[in-house]
Parts: sequence; C-alpha cells; structure tokens
Amino acid sequence: MSKRNTSRSPALSEAGRRRALRSWGIYLLALMAWVTVVILLAFLGYWVCSSITWQRVTPLYLFLNWVRDYVVFVFAVVVLAGWVAISYFFIARPTEQLEELTAAAAKLARPTEEPISLPAALSDVESQLNAAREQALRDARAAKDAEQRKNDLVVYLAHDLKTPLTSVIGYLTLLRDEPQLSPELRGRYTGIALEKAERLEDLINEFFDITRFNLSHIELEKETVDLTRLIQQVVSEFQPMLAEKNLLCAVELPPQLPFLCDGEKLSRVFDNLLRNACYYSFPDSTVRISGRTDGGFVVLRFTNAGKTIPPEKLSRLFEQFFRLDSSRATHTGGAGLGLAIAKEIVELHGGTIRAESADNSITFTLRLPLRP
Repeated sequence: MSKRNTSRSPALSEAGRRRALRSWGIYLLALMAWVTVVILLAFLGYWVCSSITWQRVTPLYLFLNWVRDYVVFVFAVVVLAGWVAISYFFIARPTEQLEELTAAAAKLARPTEEPISLPAALSDVESQLNAAREQALRDARAAKDAEQRKNDLVVYLAHDLKTPLTSVIGYLTLLRDEPQLSPELRGRYTGIALEKAERLEDLINEFFDITRFNLSHIELEKETVDLTRLIQQVVSEFQPMLAEKNLLCAVELPPQLPFLCDGEKLSRVFDNLLRNACYYSFPDSTVRISGRTDGGFVVLRFTNAGKTIPPEKLSRLFEQFFRLDSSRATHTGGAGLGLAIAKEIVELHGGTIRAESADNSITFTLRLPLRP
C-alpha cells in the first residue's frame, strides 16, 4: 500500500500544479479580455457619440463631456473595478472552496457513514475523500474485528490452560501420594502428565505468537537455501504427526531448488502449511507437496484431501486470529496466527500465497520470485 501511495503522490502534485497554472492563465486572460473590452467600448462610445447632435444643456452631454475630459481617470476606475470583480471571483471563491475542503478533510479524522459532499467544481476531490473515508471505515471495522477475535482467543486460551494444568497437578499428586502404584500405572500416569504438559507448552507458545506478531516486525536474514532439502527436513519432522492420522506425504520436487531467502522464516511457513494439512486432512489420505520453477518464480503447492472450505471462510484464512474451526476445541488449531504470519513472511520475500478449495481438496500455492 505504501508503494501505491508514494507513486500517486507525485502524480497528484503534478496535477495540482497544472490546475494552478491553468487557473492563473485563465485569470490573466480574463484581465486582458476585460481591458480589451473597456478599450473597445471606449472607442465605440466615442464613435457613437460623435455621430449624434447633442444639446449642450442635457445632463447626458454634460456627463459625457466630463468623461472625455477625464478619460484616463475614468478608464483607470473602470479597469480597476473589473480587476477587483475578477480577482474576487478567482480568489474569494477558491478560498470558500478551500474552507469547505478543510471541513470535509477534518471529517476523515472521525469518519462516519454519511458521505462527504462538496461543490460540483470539487467533484474529483469529493470522490477521493469519499474513497478515503470508506477505506478508513473498512480499516476501522477490520481492526475492531481483529481485536475482538484476539480478545476472544486470549479468553479461550486462558480457559484452556486450566484443563491441562489441572490434569498435570492431579496426576503428579497421585504419583506423590500413592507410592504403592504399580510400575505400569505409574508409567501411564507419567505419560498422561507429560502429554498434558506438552499441550500446556503449546498453549503458552500461542500466547508468545500473539505477542510477537503484535509487538514486533518480522525482519529477514537472507542467504541461498536449497528449498528441496528444507522442505524434506520439515516433512521428516512431521512424520509422527502424519503417522498419528495414518497420512502419507508425497514430495515431488526437483533435486535442487536454490533460492535466496530467510530459511528459518520460510521453514516456519512450510511448517504451518504442513501442520494445517495434518489437522484438516481426511484420515488415510495423502498430503502432496510439489515445486517447480516457472519463469522467474519458484512455485510451491501444498495439497491435502479435506473437507471443502466455503468461499466465505476461504477468503479470510489469512486474517489475524481467524480459525477455520471456531469452536473452543483448540486441539484442532492454533491461535489463528499461523497463516497470517506465513502470508507476511511470503510477501516480505516479494511473493504471494493463495488458498483454493474444491471437491474435498485444499491447495495452498506459493509464488516466490527468484530475483527480488
């Protein structure tokens, strides 16, 4: 967005300069036209008056005779009066319009649903201000929705922290208070306590994700990375999770796929996409990862067989704190930040990421430019 704004500013300034020069040109032409008209009227009046026989005692003759004697003074007064009238039209009117424009711009500080109305001469500016007002309203609504989703999520996570914490305390208490427990039962209780402690760690990490995403800016440390090897490494780390749902992962990548990037940040993108595929894949299905070079881009696709995502949810997948599963069962998803952070990382690399879903299939496509 900043690039569009900076590219438009010189154009708008140049247009403003052209309008100002055009206004001054019209102003000078109006003054010259007025002086010309006064001169022509003076000659025309002299010619008409010379062709008429006047009575010396008539008031009109006396007035015209006085004008003839003081023609320079009369000419100067008439030209000055016209100059004042023309200047008022060209200066006072824009001043009034400027006041209306200032009042309209002040409304952008606290935009409302009521559209901004300006005179017909400022119709272009009116359209731009109303476009800015509508964008400000959309941004305010989006920020409010994101803040509400974040607050709701924090409440849910805080509530869900209690469940594994209570289990950990309960099973550890049993292990402390029941020394006669059999080794099998003791091992079972220890395993459950460890599982709940790991879930507790995941929830705490989600809190850290929320804090990092809101309070810090992602910075890249680029180096040449083999994306094929990086993706294979991420896939190997997910083998336990894939095996838990009896999923297969088919990787179709070239032997080497060198790319100048921040490998740690991109691995987080791949981690998130593969994690989502594990969460939302049908059991006993295959997650497919493919990659190739297409012109000046690296194109990567993560596809899994899962329930078709409705279009209204598909368009919001990359929003902050949006979770496909809005229920409080947090074991089916994280804080709703993974895809938002993934999109930011991809865009910082100059690429794009989009999601498609149809016929019980979900595909995420990444396009990363080989040359920044």
